[in-house]
Amino acid sequence: MVDTAVTATGAGQPVGQSDGHEPAGALAQEAAVRRGPTVWRRFRRHRLAMIGLAILLVLVFAAVFAPFLTKYSPSGVDLMAYRLGPDRNHLLGTDTAGRDVFTRLLYAGRVSLSVGLVAVSIYTTIGVVLGALAGYFGGWVDSVVMRLADVVLSFPTLIIIITLASVLGPSIYNVMLAIGLLGWPPIARLLRGQLLSLRETEFIIGARAVGCSDGRLIFRHLLPNAMAPVLVAATFGIAYAILIEAGLSFLGLGVQPPTPSWGNMLTDAQSLTVLEQMPWLWLPPGLMIALAVLSINFIGDGLRDALDPYLQHR
Repeated sequence: MVDTAVTATGAGQPVGQSDGHEPAGALAQEAAVRRGPTVWRRFRRHRLAMIGLAILLVLVFAAVFAPFLTKYSPSGVDLMAYRLGPDRNHLLGTDTAGRDVFTRLLYAGRVSLSVGLVAVSIYTTIGVVLGALAGYFGGWVDSVVMRLADVVLSFPTLIIIITLASVLGPSIYNVMLAIGLLGWPPIARLLRGQLLSLRETEFIIGARAVGCSDGRLIFRHLLPNAMAPVLVAATFGIAYAILIEAGLSFLGLGVQPPTPSWGNMLTDAQSLTVLEQMPWLWLPPGLMIALAVLSINFIGDGLRDALDPYLQHR
């Protein structure tokens, strides 16, 4: 006797699978999604998101191909070119050590963007693992994970990151580690909430009925349907991590000279003389931070709208 289940396609339909494993409810849901506009098409309709994507791609291109875009070394010192204004030899002038500002700006993009990407990758991985365990198993596992998240959230994040950076020593790797270890609770709580609502849906119940293992349920069925808000949160997290790195480097607790980052390039702006008479020393890195953060936030807005299930058929 073949067991039957009521699915979105009709009553009395066998709990069939396309490959011997997929419940009919999941197939119906996937077919409905395919009938609507694709995520990329919905994302393209968001003009600010496309502008942000274009700006971010330009910044990434400039950072990756920096050696081909400038003839100077980011740490090359020329004492004869002390704080020169922009000219045809130095497009953005030189700094207090005679280093080309444009060159350092390009190489600093490598550091600042990589800090955001690596730090967010660390805490997204931690948050997804802990959130999936809490949301799927519930009970004491959920209680332990959520209480741990509450403990981490009870401390001011920026103060703890500054403390860790000062204790571990100023370094790009310590900045990544500090942000990564303290940024996971929002991701874990977000994913936990998604899994708590999804684990009682018909296609998950059907998957359990045909004998799917816990691992297959989590990674094959639950996580693909719950990752959309996590991706959006991670996108915004990259912008936040770039700002944190810039702040720590400005305070001398992040990336250390002579390695350039947009944050430590702003340290020259502490002088009133520089602020008033030498804007080429602080305005370009400030604009790069603003452009990177705004473009990533625009992309996050576009992803949020594109992945919104209520907009999938518009």
